[in-house]
Amino acid sequence: MPHTHHVTPSEIGMLRIYLRRGDKSGPRTARSLWGAKPLYRELVQTAKADGLMNAVAHPTQYGYSNHGPVREDGSETVDPQLTVCVEVIGHREQLEQFCRRHGDLLGGKVIVYKHLEHWSITPAGLAHEDATPQELAVTP
Repeated sequence: MPHTHHVTPSEIGMLRIYLRRGDKSGPRTARSLWGAKPLYRELVQTAKADGLMNAVAHPTQYGYSNHGPVREDGSETVDPQLTVCVEVIGHREQLEQFCRRHGDLLGGKVIVYKHLEHWSITPAGLAHEDATPQELAVTP
């Protein structure tokens, strides 16, 4: 049976940034703590603005980060100290630049880099360079 699609691998990486759900972006003042945007949202929007491939925030129900105490998400209350993981995917150089550019947001956070491989799927007979974004899109 002939193959109908080609798989083209490319090297990319992933950052996992661990922070507290209650961490806020911007300067810390009494007024800003109530109205400031959550840091995990700021990081995702910043990654988008920087042109990175993917950025998502994963909530947790139970765990710890940076040698802190074990926390859990209760059924009646939300623990602002509970860990959130922001996952950012792109080329290693882009991720390093992201960390250098936004070090003020990332200082003191646990950040892990992982090497990944990105696969582009194209119909057989169509060169990867000639494919449209719709032809390259892979739905889960």
